[in-house]
Amino acid sequence: MKFKNRHRLKEKEVQRYFKELKEKLGDAPFSSNDKVDKALLDKEKVLIHEGKVVASFFDDQVFPTVNGFLMMSPSKAHVTVDMGAVRFVYNGADIMAPGVVDCDKNIQEDDLVWINDEDHGKPLAIGRALTDGETISTSSQGKVVKSLHHIGDERFG
Repeated sequence: MKFKNRHRLKEKEVQRYFKELKEKLGDAPFSSNDKVDKALLDKEKVLIHEGKVVASFFDDQVFPTVNGFLMMSPSKAHVTVDMGAVRFVYNGADIMAPGVVDCDKNIQEDDLVWINDEDHGKPLAIGRALTDGETISTSSQGKVVKSLHHIGDERFG
């Protein structure tokens, strides 16, 4: 990975991103006093902690990458899929309603969400909700989450 414009964030910026992620997800991939860098990876802004890309900016909203989710225990903004959907999500497919077995009912349309599997709870992808959490959990057809980044995606390492 080739980073451009890499620089260390000021403590105040780290605290702001930590607080924002903690509010959205109930956890963050770094603490408020960690050393975090910001850089461009290709044309995407990313946050780097301990040598790993742990967050990216999706439409200027900071949100953990799949690697970032592996470093945390989030309690909000999840969409859980059945094991039959895993191979499709792994390859970047959008999330279809029939594959959803659970989700955070507080999700709003256009929120960033993380997708996990029902057996292990491991993060598979990051996406944007196409509808609210209540509809995601009760729908039986159609696309409910647009995939933005997935575990098989090499962009963020």
